[in-house]
Amino acid sequence: MTDSIPTPMPNSYRIVLQLEVGESRMDNVLLKAIREQEDNQKLKMISRTALKDLFNDKKIFIKGQRAKSSSALSKGVTYVDILGF
Repeated sequence: MTDSIPTPMPNSYRIVLQLEVGESRMDNVLLKAIREQEDNQKLKMISRTALKDLFNDKKIFIKGQRAKSSSALSKGVTYVDILGF
């Protein structure tokens, strides 16, 4: 079985999360991945509060669906689109 890569949302920055084990909360994993990436310096400097605001403002998506900070992540690859970056 092959997984297809979803098309990035317009006007968004994509973060690819690759997890060896599932995680119970998305926010901490996403913040770590954002800070480790080097392509988007504006996003790299985001604070925990600003990330929370992005979740609250419905600007973070997984497969075109709004993600919540408390969303669980499964083992494997997850494509996260952050609108406005």
